[in-house]
Amino acid sequence: MADIDNFNPNDVGVKGTLFGLPFDTDSAKVVVIPVPWDVTVSYGAGTADGPEAILEASSQIDFSQLDIPEPWKLGVAMADIPEVWYSLGSELREKSEEYIAWLEEGSDEDEREEMEAILAEINKETHQLMEYVRQQSEYWLSQGKTTILVGGDHSTPLGHFQACAKHYGKFGLLQIDAHADLRDAYEGFEFSHASIMTNALKIKELTKLVQVGIRDFCDEEQQLIANSNGRVVTFFDQQLKHDQYAGKTWATQCEEIIKELPQQVYISFDIDGLDPKLCPNTGTPVPGGFDLEQVMYLIKRVVKSGRTIIGCDLNEVSPSEDEWDANVGARALYRMINLMAASKGMLQLN
Repeated sequence: MADIDNFNPNDVGVKGTLFGLPFDTDSAKVVVIPVPWDVTVSYGAGTADGPEAILEASSQIDFSQLDIPEPWKLGVAMADIPEVWYSLGSELREKSEEYIAWLEEGSDEDEREEMEAILAEINKETHQLMEYVRQQSEYWLSQGKTTILVGGDHSTPLGHFQACAKHYGKFGLLQIDAHADLRDAYEGFEFSHASIMTNALKIKELTKLVQVGIRDFCDEEQQLIANSNGRVVTFFDQQLKHDQYAGKTWATQCEEIIKELPQQVYISFDIDGLDPKLCPNTGTPVPGGFDLEQVMYLIKRVVKSGRTIIGCDLNEVSPSEDEWDANVGARALYRMINLMAASKGMLQLN
């Protein structure tokens, strides 16, 4: 059992557990599932180190929140970081870089057979990772835990989507992101980080995808949004900012976003949805984006609307020589967990 009654939230943060809190996965109400994987990223690697970096930085957080009394008492723990997947991902990342370079250099026919073999291997192993994530997520949900996944790149939460769909039923997905992620098997990778939302839309329980902050997309993705019959609703970063320049408030825009969501909501937060000054080492940074508190205000308004947040993920945090990206990621994670718990009546939100 967690020794929370003797825990002093004013003490120096002690490393070793998530946020330095005295919980393990048995005593915690919320379990964080780490997935150290960035095999299909098409620009900068490093997000496989995100879970470890966030865990390391998390002990620096002060616990109090202005609108949630004693949130540290909730009970949060991170499951073990799976070394086997980290090691395999590191091996496959080298192969994927070779394959991507081959594509970018014109796809030399003399090397096609070798490159197609690499692609087949990566697709096979990534499918196995998705199954692992689904099984892990289903296990913790079956234990009565609330779950949140930490990547890794944005391909990693697919199995978590599937498990939440099975456990909770119909839901809407709120995506905070710089990218639409609606490519069809981008670069040939069936489970590419750029294809996560295309794969998510194959889940029958997913009734609505609401995208916020999108500012990097291709014509194929724009057409998919337009032809989705309202199943995909996108609030582009450019339009949000232009409306703000004309006088519309973020509070009003949040109301418009939330109106598109059903009662049960899953939140998928790619850290590159933020202004890159907050995440300069993320895999595919794009100018523009949000301040962290803007995103948290939106999530808070989702909770205040009476909707239930059934699950979350945080992805694309890539550490650097200092702890800046991981520091931001750890704070985003802490706040998301608390707001998700408040939506389920596990914490009080004032």
